[in-house]
Amino acid sequence: MTSQIGRLSPRQGLTAAALLLAIAGCSCADRAGLVESAARDSGHGGELVAAIRDDPPSFNPYVGQGTSALEVLTHLMHAPLVRIDRVTGEVQPWLAEQWSQSADGLTWTLKLRPGVKFADGSPLTSADVLFAFEAVSSPGIASAIGDSLLIDGARIRATAPDQATVVLQFPAPLGAGLQLLDNLPILPHHKLESAMKAGRLRDAWGLTTSPSEVVGLGPFRLVSYVPAERIVLERNPFYWRQDADGKPLPRLDRLTLAIVRDQDTELLRLQHGQIDIGSREIRPEDYAAVRRAVAAGTLQLADAGIGLDPNMLWFNLSPIAHAGDHRKPWLQSADLRRAISLAVDRTTVVDQVYLGAGVPVFGVVSPGNRQWYAPPSSDGFDPARARLLLSGLGLVDRNGDGVLEDRSGAAARFSVISLQSDSIRMKTVAVMQSQLRRLGILVDSVGLDAGAIVQRWASGEYDAIYFGVEATSYDPDNNLDFWLSSGSFHVWNPGQSSPATDWERRVDTLMRDARSADPLARQALFRETQAVYAAHVPVICFAAPRLSIAMSPRVIHATPVPLNPPVLWNADSLAVRR
Repeated sequence: MTSQIGRLSPRQGLTAAALLLAIAGCSCADRAGLVESAARDSGHGGELVAAIRDDPPSFNPYVGQGTSALEVLTHLMHAPLVRIDRVTGEVQPWLAEQWSQSADGLTWTLKLRPGVKFADGSPLTSADVLFAFEAVSSPGIASAIGDSLLIDGARIRATAPDQATVVLQFPAPLGAGLQLLDNLPILPHHKLESAMKAGRLRDAWGLTTSPSEVVGLGPFRLVSYVPAERIVLERNPFYWRQDADGKPLPRLDRLTLAIVRDQDTELLRLQHGQIDIGSREIRPEDYAAVRRAVAAGTLQLADAGIGLDPNMLWFNLSPIAHAGDHRKPWLQSADLRRAISLAVDRTTVVDQVYLGAGVPVFGVVSPGNRQWYAPPSSDGFDPARARLLLSGLGLVDRNGDGVLEDRSGAAARFSVISLQSDSIRMKTVAVMQSQLRRLGILVDSVGLDAGAIVQRWASGEYDAIYFGVEATSYDPDNNLDFWLSSGSFHVWNPGQSSPATDWERRVDTLMRDARSADPLARQALFRETQAVYAAHVPVICFAAPRLSIAMSPRVIHATPVPLNPPVLWNADSLAVRR
């Protein structure tokens, strides 16, 4: 998982019921319209314009932690050995057309698809795959991709008996199998190997690099880049995929990425036909305007499902938190977290914050992740039980002023930091603040920018944070930095040298056992992991959005999904209605 700036929020005015009817009325009909349009017109050619939020830091996906723009470009310009289908979650043959696994589960032998060429016409060989594994583990580049390929802290060993075969030696069995290879785009060793050997890989493929030098195995290749304005791509004439009729993909001749930092501006440009595909889901506040545009025939609205990455509240559970302030030991109590989860009505959050365009959630795995989601055992709203839990912590109203006090006489009060520019998060904190006040708990809402939040989190100078993560995969095995106690994004107490609690030790065991288990056993183990989290509530989640993507009626063959990028993940199939 990676930290995320997040979603902006709705203004009041559209009722929850009306919004739900709008969503229900558009998603089925519009999806049917997309299918009908695709059946009428599967032609090739034309251009689409899609919005992205930021400039890429470089054109090299191996370097650093990446951004959403670089993630989009990686999907468009490059390809992995195997790909995870964003609809089904299944592994698909991609650059590797077939593979086999040894009996002990440690050795995978992959056969490369014959005839595949880079965008400059150079053939793909096993040398490019070996280069990829070496490059992402090169010292000094701090590659997030390299970190994602670690298994129990160790790297995969790649060898090649011939130009068409790659053998991968896993350091430990992995239940997810080859899924993690979806993270690794195969770049051309003939373009980048010299830079790696010279220790200059971090600087290779910078933003001033000639477009002809930036070549990949994806459906598009780079034409030009104008900072803060646009990135222009054209179809890769050497792309290896074909459609069901045997015609070469991609269908589009050109794809332009318009850099639009502001979602208000993006909506205006969508409405005026200057953009064909939005960068993310539309905000609840924009449904009314979008529905009018749909009725007028100037936009279409497609359902992408339930969001996979609900925002979450966590408390500072570091052992050094509040070390100099022994008046608030209750801040680190699981019973406090249980009481908050019971005291906040999630339906109110859905109605008031998401204007009905959301669903209540009780854990970090949302119902949008159908394969791995474990339903809650109850609806979770019980203020009376919350009061009992708080009383058990010694938090009672000692002076009759309506505010709970602890045993020292101090008011039961804590602060929650959230992203000031993100109204969804700030409004959710306001709902929580109001509902906890009814129980006598005072919550101070503190809005900061993203950099300040990260700084406060890293330094441990906070009571609680309401923020979010961005799911990079359906499979929890690909987000171990969150689940494991040693993980760098185990947000409430990251990077533990050994588990701080027995329940975290149990989760570590469950997640590691799941790595070597068969698929059904993995699901059972992860259900147990979610049950442990539900019992100890290290994070509290309230709602996940229902995602809808606004697009021009010109766009056909789109299949929006709740993972990013929601539409451009299968850009080679997109076409223009004629």
